[in-house]
Amino acid sequence: MAVKIRLARRGRKKMAIYDVVIADARAPRDGRFIEKIGTYNPNTNPASININNERALQWLLNGAQPTDTVKAMLSYRGVMLKKHLQIGVIKGAITQEQADAKFDAWLQDKETKIAGKMDSIGKAKEEARKKALEAETAKNQARLDAIKAREEEAKAAAAAAEAPAEEASEEAAAEAPEASAEGDEAQA
Repeated sequence: MAVKIRLARRGRKKMAIYDVVIADARAPRDGRFIEKIGTYNPNTNPASININNERALQWLLNGAQPTDTVKAMLSYRGVMLKKHLQIGVIKGAITQEQADAKFDAWLQDKETKIAGKMDSIGKAKEEARKKALEAETAKNQARLDAIKAREEEAKAAAAAAEAPAEEASEEAAAEAPEASAEGDEAQA
């Protein structure tokens, strides 16, 4: 019986979440499995990988073959390195203490890189949010300026329309006394 460590899909359409399972190679992808050892959520950034490292290592040492994706995930979590170091201990190339020290050093370095990536993602999101807010503020200010300019133009146009009307009424008023004076002269 060939045993595989692979992913079993679950979740809704376009929002897949995967279980990391130990299954017979002949079983369907989402079908029967021997043991569930973790989950994988590619929808988050960075992707969430929760695997029971001890059980995965035990299955790898017993001969289970991981698929390409699961192998990359196990490598990311350090299980493949731990397997490599454990084989070295079994063969007598290094001691268990040396293997543990190498693994701990690698693990601390990896955690630092992951924390740095999460910080940079958080900063990038914050910067994008600030830029979007500044762009929105600038756009709103441009709209307000355009509205004020239109209102001022309307006031100027109204004032310009009133000014000729006032001049015309003043001229009419000035012509009216002249006409009445002329009319008085004509009657005399």
